[in-house]
Amino acid sequence: MLLLLLGIIVLHVTVLVLLFVSTIVNQWLVNGDHASDLWQNCTSGASFYCLASSSNEWLQSVQAMMILSVIFSVLSLFLFFCQLFTLTKGGRFYITGVFQILAGLCVMSGAAIFTVRHTDWHHASENLSYGFAYILAWLAFPLALASGIIYVILRKRE
Repeated sequence: MLLLLLGIIVLHVTVLVLLFVSTIVNQWLVNGDHASDLWQNCTSGASFYCLASSSNEWLQSVQAMMILSVIFSVLSLFLFFCQLFTLTKGGRFYITGVFQILAGLCVMSGAAIFTVRHTDWHHASENLSYGFAYILAWLAFPLALASGIIYVILRKRE
């Protein structure tokens, strides 16, 4: 049981790290020496400078979804530890699982909106590609869902 709990905590912390990195790092779109993320557009070369990102409604919704996913995942981890010590024997971690599933759905929604609408912001070009932060966001989605489902299935034992 201890190894199972340790594995679940490691999975949850992994999801949390992926969500933090994908929300913060400036690598959602990459084009040579130009990188864009949810917050700013940076250009490196002779000099390095960053400009604030666009104020498009869809970009603000992606920002909100990514922030909500981080909040739900942190809240889920906190609730897991609270339930671990207060839940009766045989009880399930429903609340923890629901918040983790919500985190997964938020990151999926944010990444899907970005996928569909990023051409409104940066027109498609030959060298434009998705950065590692975008890929980490999509990677966090199935891991968060799996973690949430494990929490819902998991029963507390002595």
